[in-house]
Amino acid sequence: MTRPSLPRLTARIAAYALADIFGLFCVVTGASWFAAGKGAVVANFPNSLAEAVACTAGGAAVMVWAVARIRREIARQAPRLTARGDADNAARHPDKLGRPDEDGK
Repeated sequence: MTRPSLPRLTARIAAYALADIFGLFCVVTGASWFAAGKGAVVANFPNSLAEAVACTAGGAAVMVWAVARIRREIARQAPRLTARGDADNAARHPDKLGRPDEDGK
């Protein structure tokens, strides 16, 4: 039995995943100040509300950016994934090959 089509892990996707983890760490560091009133993850950081807000917002921005880039890299692999998926479906379900859906499409 063949494996389903999955995106390939590339160096770019791995680098963006590391950036996402860094963003998550920044969010946790900033949010720890809101929970404990002091830096609970890193000693003496953040020390103020401004640092906590900047760290949390910056981390969230890095996370959003990294996830968008990961999605873009996976979308670039779509033609290869579609071709493999079509071949896999044809091998697994030869009786449904070329039949229109119930909707007539």
